[in-house]
Amino acid sequence: MIDQKLLSILVCPVTKAPLEYDKENQELVCKASGLAYPIRDGIPVMLETQARHLTEEEKQKR
Repeated sequence: MIDQKLLSILVCPVTKAPLEYDKENQELVCKASGLAYPIRDGIPVMLETQARHLTEEEKQKR
């Protein structure tokens, strides 16, 4: 679980767009960039090099 206040402050470092919390995968997802940033030990890792690209299927679901 991520603090909603923290989520409201964080933005994608690439596009500066807002992020969505994906509870199932423990990631913060940016629709604009198509990147998912991992949350490790409760800490969001907001590095582009650590993010994964969303699949086309994942992009369509969002």
